[in-house]
Amino acid sequence: MIEWLTSLQGSGLENIELSTVLMVVLAGLAAGWVDAVVGGGGLIQLPMLLLVPGITPVQALATNKMGSIFGTTTSAITYYRRAHPDLKTAIPMAVIALVGSFAGAIVATMLPASVIKPVIVVALIAVLIFTALKPTAGTLTELKYDGAKHLSIAALIGLSVGFYDGLLGPGTGSFLIIAMVMFLGYSFLAASAKAKIVNLATNAGALMFFLPSGHLLWGMGLILGLSNMVGGYIGARMAISKGATFVRVIFLVVVSVLIVRLGWDVIAG
Repeated sequence: MIEWLTSLQGSGLENIELSTVLMVVLAGLAAGWVDAVVGGGGLIQLPMLLLVPGITPVQALATNKMGSIFGTTTSAITYYRRAHPDLKTAIPMAVIALVGSFAGAIVATMLPASVIKPVIVVALIAVLIFTALKPTAGTLTELKYDGAKHLSIAALIGLSVGFYDGLLGPGTGSFLIIAMVMFLGYSFLAASAKAKIVNLATNAGALMFFLPSGHLLWGMGLILGLSNMVGGYIGARMAISKGATFVRVIFLVVVSVLIVRLGWDVIAG
């Protein structure tokens, strides 16, 4: 199958060595697992894609979205079947996040990531401090609001994080989870389950822009997506079986790595 894909124009696999394809597969597996548990799989996928010879940053971003949508679909279905997330909150968030992601993808083609990254690093440090200093946060679901106010805050979270996902991407799931824990009162596990549904919509919103624009390398994205599905399924099942404490620990690790990775980008210019 790989030989057939590499022979087709526009797949992104033309003249690509097998070792590079294998690295993309491994990145997809790892990213799918991380995304399913706490989000942040783009931290693994996007840098790997940028190492592919001849790929442009926008092509890498578009192809990353295609790979991610396979994994988020798989983990969203797994969470829905086993954790039964609150769809009355998740669906409106997802719809608004899709619009935000589409808008972010448009801006991504015009605005350099270097403008956004310093702001993201500061936000991630604040998230890390909050989570570390409040060990009981996200242990149980204790909703802070109900009715229209609850949905309004959820919609604002979906729009903001959706825009960020279309614009840059890495850490989207982590931002969704911590926002739902901090501002809505969900547990880490409940927030993670809903985040997968919203993240699925943000990936779809970005792809709606990238598909007709011609930036997507569909062959590379397909290979990335299939491996992402496997990682996503395994990660979702582990998160559900091990509970909110496990998700919180992985969340702290992923956010710490995100800070180091994006912080280095800012320092290095």
